[in-house]
Amino acid sequence: MVENLGFLMADVTRLMRRRFDERARTTGATGTQWRTLKILERREGINQGQLAEMLEVEPITACRMIDRLEESGLVERRRDPGDRRAWQIYLTDKARPVLAELHITAATMIEELLQGLSNRQREELIETLGVMRSNLTIGNESNEAANG
Repeated sequence: MVENLGFLMADVTRLMRRRFDERARTTGATGTQWRTLKILERREGINQGQLAEMLEVEPITACRMIDRLEESGLVERRRDPGDRRAWQIYLTDKARPVLAELHITAATMIEELLQGLSNRQREELIETLGVMRSNLTIGNESNEAANG
């Protein structure tokens, strides 16, 4: 069961990402750009290093992503007042409608994904995934503390 669960979750995630990327292309955004914009929507003003960490990419990759988004007018870099060497990343007004459109795209895709599940099943799925995430987060924090 354990192997099947891991494979199934990875496969669903891969398929969701692929489906979303296909749909997001109609807005001119890639899946990675969407993830970047979404992170910035939640944590506007983070620096490039923090963004790279959250995207799970190398800092140079995040820098190139930010360059492309900046060229598109969707984000802007601002000097960090606390560290002259660092740049904070902010969304521009032009990014807001793009994010709104991508939110609609994501909501439509999620609704199609959950088709055939009752409201109760949907609630249980979200609850179960939340517990699983919490279990992994707590375990990871304990391991990091133990390893110094």
